[in-house]
Amino acid sequence: MVPGLLFLIFFPFLMAVLTYYTKDERKRTALVIGGSIVIMAVDIIFVAGCYKQGTSDFPLTFVYRAHLADFFIMLCEVFLVGVVSYLSVKYKKYYCILLSLIGTVPVLVLDISKMISGSVPESEHILIDNITLIMCVIIGVVGGIICIYATGYLHDYHEHHTDVENRAPYFQALLFVFIGAMFGLVTSDNLSWIFFFWEITSVTSFLLIGYPRSEESVTNSFRALWMNLLGGCGFTFTILFCWYMYESENLSELLELGADMPGIIIPVVLLSFAALTKSAQMPFSRWLLGAMVAPTPSSALLHSATMVKAGVYLLIRLSPLMDGNLSGIMITTIGGFTFFASSLLAISVSDGKKVLAYSTISNLGLITACAGVGHTEAVWAAVMLLIFHAVSKSLMFLAVGAVENSTGSRDIEDMHGLIIKLPKLAFVMIVGICGMFLAPFGMLVAKWAALKAYLDSNNILLVVFLVFGSATTLFYWGKWLGKLFAYMHQSERLRGNVHKSEWGAIYPLTGLVIALCVLFPVVGRCLIQPELAYMFGEEIGAVINADDIRIMFMMLMMIAILPVMTWILSRRNREKMTMAYMAGVNAGDDRHYIDSFGGVRPLYLSNWYMDYFFGEGKILKPSLFIAAVFLVSIMILSIGGAL
Repeated sequence: MVPGLLFLIFFPFLMAVLTYYTKDERKRTALVIGGSIVIMAVDIIFVAGCYKQGTSDFPLTFVYRAHLADFFIMLCEVFLVGVVSYLSVKYKKYYCILLSLIGTVPVLVLDISKMISGSVPESEHILIDNITLIMCVIIGVVGGIICIYATGYLHDYHEHHTDVENRAPYFQALLFVFIGAMFGLVTSDNLSWIFFFWEITSVTSFLLIGYPRSEESVTNSFRALWMNLLGGCGFTFTILFCWYMYESENLSELLELGADMPGIIIPVVLLSFAALTKSAQMPFSRWLLGAMVAPTPSSALLHSATMVKAGVYLLIRLSPLMDGNLSGIMITTIGGFTFFASSLLAISVSDGKKVLAYSTISNLGLITACAGVGHTEAVWAAVMLLIFHAVSKSLMFLAVGAVENSTGSRDIEDMHGLIIKLPKLAFVMIVGICGMFLAPFGMLVAKWAALKAYLDSNNILLVVFLVFGSATTLFYWGKWLGKLFAYMHQSERLRGNVHKSEWGAIYPLTGLVIALCVLFPVVGRCLIQPELAYMFGEEIGAVINADDIRIMFMMLMMIAILPVMTWILSRRNREKMTMAYMAGVNAGDDRHYIDSFGGVRPLYLSNWYMDYFFGEGKILKPSLFIAAVFLVSIMILSIGGAL
């Protein structure tokens, strides 16, 4: 298994180098597509092999102590600090240099001192279990699909954004760097190794957000950088604390100490803080909103399917240590509040990518809250949410990017009647939206389990957040669906500007959303339940029972008519249609009306965004302030009480 894992980590970095130096677009496209297919194939073989070998023997651990590898990682950490320092000086953002040094130098000093003294114990640096395999599938399959999508997307992106320098080889190379780093992050058990890959994702995200090199993108990229570097400092202090207090350097060893170990809440709170920054939870959510200035593939890969999932992945790992203590209260409250507040904010915006950004923050908040509960049912819901959100939201980002390249706009209001104009894209967007909030698609199934877990834990506040947050979720997704299906007379199809490589990514993701809808009981029984049994040390029964599955199967049959509805509505209707009533002044084309002065005015149907009630100017800053005050207070109480 180790050769396959090493291939998955190092091959993407090799692909990044080859992609960067291949300037011919056709050759680079072939290289990216071929390399992505290889990554997906090896990833599937690796996961299947691990599952076949592990089954009842999970977790699979590998003792790996190579001083050369540790030395190489230290050199790479110095290189990352150099990159951050150079760009911080170039753009006069000196505070990022300080945060980078605070996060990296202590770990380097500790590693060097251990190597010199020879006090490095031989321990498992690699750990593979069910949740590792789930993350590997998401990273390899979804990541590979997004890389393929980027080949066609970037060509059209630069035709529409002539003010942005075409650095497609650089952008595509960074996507591969990110995939390799994520493979290393989720399979590492050593805290120093996890921290190294964690920092690569932070720096890579920073570089991708700043790709357009506009003033806005540079500002947003540095906001993302300093927030993630701040979280990295929490990771650094955890490494130091665990080594000097417990002589432990592995995450699994930290979990084995148990929630009753004196002082254990300190590393749990610090790691949770790092996870909150990475997953863009309030008060750190603004970095992900600003990241939407980057080209769509980075949003789909980093800020939907992988990077932000690294944070909630870590929280899921830590969940057994959060039950009934201040760290759990911190995570559940921040996660629940973020879910609710971000759902409200999503109502008030019409930019498609911004709606997806707020929706991403909101759903990450729900996963965070589930992890913080520390109960098996809640963690089951968290893992299920992680899986379905990664696939469905990636599909939505890719679809919005394709619509923007085809119509010149990503505003939801400009998607009016997309079912007629671009029926194929409308269909995949409908599937993606349904995957986010309708039964029996996985997001609602997981929310069902989350609600049950919240009730069992007697956490009324989380129940309130979930109920009202879900209501607002229904509102903004319903508005978007309504726009796709609405159409006027004489609506004409547009010639979609979607490349074959883009369809080659969009169709598989659409199929994955539908397949997961059918296969979620298998995923829950074969992957999630054994993982929970290992994490909590007890046998776990089915969270969703047979009666629930029968009800959801009936819902699935109802949703199966969606393709038929799409086909019917997208056909040219040759029957005579009655004009819409406009107080008796329809100009005759359903597009214009005659005003009281006899003038002809265009008709425009618009959603209600309630900006006055839930707009960013109304509730964003107060929400960030409330979250910040609570987070600081609970961290002081947790760490101060432990000391």
